[in-house]
Parts: sequence; structure tokens; C-alpha cells
Amino acid sequence: MILKKISLQDFRNIRFASIEFKGSEAFFVGENGQGKTNLLEAIGYVSALRAFRTNDRRALIRDGADEAKILFEFDHEKRGKSSVVVALRSSGKQVECDGEKIGRLADYIGLFPSVIFASGDIQLIRGAPALRRRFLDLHLSSLNRNYLKVLQVFHKALQERNSLLKTHGDEAQLEAFDAQLIPAGVDLIKMRQKAAVALNEQLNLFYEALSEGKERAGFIYRANAEADTEESFRKMLEGSRKRDQATGITQRGPHRDDWLFQLKEKDALTYGSEGQQRGVVLALRFAQLKECREGTGISPLVLADDVLGELDPIRRSYFWESIDSNVQVFATGTIVPEVVGKRSWSVFNVCDGSFTPEGDF
Repeated sequence: MILKKISLQDFRNIRFASIEFKGSEAFFVGENGQGKTNLLEAIGYVSALRAFRTNDRRALIRDGADEAKILFEFDHEKRGKSSVVVALRSSGKQVECDGEKIGRLADYIGLFPSVIFASGDIQLIRGAPALRRRFLDLHLSSLNRNYLKVLQVFHKALQERNSLLKTHGDEAQLEAFDAQLIPAGVDLIKMRQKAAVALNEQLNLFYEALSEGKERAGFIYRANAEADTEESFRKMLEGSRKRDQATGITQRGPHRDDWLFQLKEKDALTYGSEGQQRGVVLALRFAQLKECREGTGISPLVLADDVLGELDPIRRSYFWESIDSNVQVFATGTIVPEVVGKRSWSVFNVCDGSFTPEGDF
């Protein structure tokens, strides 16, 4: 998949821009705060119709504007010439793919995948469990639309169950919501467990290559509810019902899953250096990239947001060596990187939301 052109209007600090890409590597250089990451955020929006830095749609609309628009034009492995138009308003968004309106995310996600490498990825190790769940949910949703459907059913039932708990609903009402929650919860646990095995294997392979075989890395999936059948899930909910009613919230279930990153079979958060932790999340993103290509048959866009400056020379070299030359890469930084291998960059200077071609090197 190749992004041939992107046009933006009133997105973040970008009043208007129309950028054509002739090659497979584009580098956006400029001082901080000029709009480099805003452009990557716009490019990445095409994948799951959400921004990688914020959940607030209004933050994506330029101050003083009523809406923001993004137009994407692709050469696509499966769809040929393809286009996506996104209109963002404070009240909602409208999306058209090849002239047809998209009404449900489940009908769209996975068509235009991307993988983001960013300095903030280290928070996947250091941050809250919600960040790790979000990563896994987005990754699995892009590979399997059924996963997204099950996830949506689970969270809708969970929200309704929690609302009932807060209003002190009776046992019969709770059991009615449990009947919706339980099968979706069991399916989520099974799909996450299966996916964790495959992703963990790929993560370790990439990290082992990065460390030249000297270290192993991986993660342990921690299901909050060890329930692999509907009966065991039901018993788990019954066992925590009094506590749920007292707190007004469902205490157990996949909505509280987590996983533990490991280095040399020890907790990477506690025992890993910053360089090692960055190596682990780098390997995780490469594992995601590989699984996405193999699972969808589509080459994802690779977005590298000022990540190269955060890596030491060994990991920086590994980054380029591990990305196939036929994958389109968009990268940002305050200085142009050194030329690596056979890659030839198209460079754009970024200043106050404007993008000026500087030529190739």
C-alpha cells in the first residue's frame, strides 16, 4: 500500500496542505511545534479513524474552524486506486471510502493499516494497563474484524451493567446483563490468549536479533479473569457480585487485563535500562508490523515520529535494516538523518503548518 497524496484543511495547526509522495520514504524536518507530528497524526488517522495522541476530536480541528478535512489517495494491493475522505466536526465525523459512506468502524478497520514508532512508546512498559490494552485491542481489531465486534459487544454490556450497579438494580436485571457480558468476555479472553502467544514469539525474535542473541525479551499475558468457559466466567461474576454492588462497578473481567514485559525473564519495568526498554517496544512494533503484513496481506504505512533521535546508533541501524524496502515510511525529526543502505529520502521542510519540498537525497 502506497499513499500517493494527502490533502488537509484545518487539521491541528495546518490551515491547508496538499502533499504528493513520489517515493517510498518521506522525511519531514523542522523545529518542534511546527506541525511534523500533526501530519503523521493525520496520516495515521486513516487506519482506525482515531488519533494516536488524543481521543478528543475537537483538538484535531484548527482553532477558529468548524471542521477539519483529510483526503487520502492510495495505490492499494487489494483495492487498486483508492481514496478516503474524512470530515471531522465537534459533533462527530463522516468518512467516505471510494465514494461510499462508512457507517461502522467494523466495516472499515484493517483496510488501510499503519504502524507508529514514537518516543512515547516506552509508556507501553511504564504506563497504565489501559495503554497496553488499547494497543492490543487496536492491533487485533486490524487483523480480525470479529475481534472488534466482540469487543464492542462486551463494552456495551459492561457499560450497561455498571450503570445498573450504580442504581442498585435487582438480581434479575444483573443476570440479564451477565447473559450478554459472559460469552463476549470468554471470547475476548480466548482471542487475546491466542494472539499473545504469536505476538510474544515475534517480539522475542526481533529483540534477540537486536541484542545480537545476547538477551531475550517477551511478555506474560495476565488475564484478570481466568475464565475459559462461560460457566467459569459466570461463577467469577457471582463471586464478586457483592463487591461489585458495593463499589458500583464490575471489578473482574477482560476490561482489567494486563501484561508484563520481560527481559531475561525479569520484569522489564523494574530491571530494564531505558535503552533496553526502548529496544523492547521497538521489537514489539516490528512484531506488530510483521503480523499486520502477514495477517492482512497489506503492507502497512510506517510512521516514525521523531523516534530516531531517541535510539542509540545500534538500534537506529537495526530500525532501518528491519524495515523492508517496499514498505512506505514517513519520518520526522529536527535534523535530516544519515542515509542508510539504499534508502532515498524525499525531504520536506516544515514551518508553521506548511510543507515545502527540499528535494531528494
